[in-house]
Amino acid sequence: MKNKMKPKLLALSLFATTAIGIAIFPSMQQAQAITTLAAPVVTTIPLTQKHRIEVVFVLDTTSSMSGLIQAAKEKIWSIATTMASANQAPDIKMGLVAFRDRGDDYVTKVLDLSNDLDSMYAQLTDFKAQGGGDGPESVNQALHEAITNVSWSKDSNVYRVAFLIGDAPPHMDYPNDVKYPATLALAKKNGIVVNTIQSGQNSSATPAWQNIAALGNGEYFQVENSGNAVAVNTPFDQKLSELSASLESTRLYFGNEADKKIQKNKLDASNKLHDELSVAALARRATYNATTSGKANFLGKGELVEAVTSGEISLDEIEAEQMPESMQAMAPEEQLAVIEKQFKKRNQIKQEIAKLSQSRSQFIKEKVVELGGVEDSLDAKIYSAVKEQAKSIGLAYESKDASY
Repeated sequence: MKNKMKPKLLALSLFATTAIGIAIFPSMQQAQAITTLAAPVVTTIPLTQKHRIEVVFVLDTTSSMSGLIQAAKEKIWSIATTMASANQAPDIKMGLVAFRDRGDDYVTKVLDLSNDLDSMYAQLTDFKAQGGGDGPESVNQALHEAITNVSWSKDSNVYRVAFLIGDAPPHMDYPNDVKYPATLALAKKNGIVVNTIQSGQNSSATPAWQNIAALGNGEYFQVENSGNAVAVNTPFDQKLSELSASLESTRLYFGNEADKKIQKNKLDASNKLHDELSVAALARRATYNATTSGKANFLGKGELVEAVTSGEISLDEIEAEQMPESMQAMAPEEQLAVIEKQFKKRNQIKQEIAKLSQSRSQFIKEKVVELGGVEDSLDAKIYSAVKEQAKSIGLAYESKDASY
């Protein structure tokens, strides 16, 4: 089968390298971040040296944080898209440490770093603002777990950063609790920057939040309890959400039983997001998935169309039972025809998403000007920190504004 398939695979690969270029996002300088799912582009940076961002949000999920939690749920995709807009599109992994206090339903819940943002986000949507109400929270434990219970990499080309987000000071009176100065010394040793974002204006929390940022080599920011969220709906959101669903319909998965279990979880998470996210959030997610950085989130593990068209694997290397169920009884030529059809459909959809995302970005840019700027928003605070701190690994951001 291998000899019969080679000419077609070569033709498909050539098609990939000559696919129609995608429109860029002028306001975000994303020319290098937006691509089709084409054959890998040759780069002067070895694969092992590709720049990466690992970011963990340490988030207070007590009752008083309901407004900011909702803002985070709505804006995580625009935050990811902004991170993806660097001059060299980085690999992006995100994690989450949700915390409350001793005596609440839980003290901490840790979601490890992953480039599968869909699965992480699907769990984020389950978090409700409850508990608290008695002043200080378990900030010390949350920070310690963020630094020690997360699978941070050790490479020098990785920007490792945690954002502590909350509105109350840490309990400094708990026994058997690692206090934040010791945790931040460990973070510094491991090259992890810790920024703090204080929600609201609780004067008893401010000194601790500022001290944590100083000890963490990070920045201190303050936002309102709502996160100063920029809520701009655009005429392009509905179509982008529909295109996002169409794009995901082009995915075909292969692999063993363990792979298929991971893939099912991935698809379940995607379906949950389409059921629960606002149209605007789905539009932001579609924009992120169309970036080079968002490719891993879009594809997941063992995606057949990408694997074959990129030359990563040939069809004759895949056992019949590892193919998608709908393709197992097909002849090799039929299988290849299905892959080629999905590949072409995928490229067309990604091109449409890129053009609409460009229009959406311009629309929002004009609205933001009308609003008099959004420098105090959660998005802008995070972007300003990333833009400055990521310089340490050679990442540069030309845009002055965060994505919304």
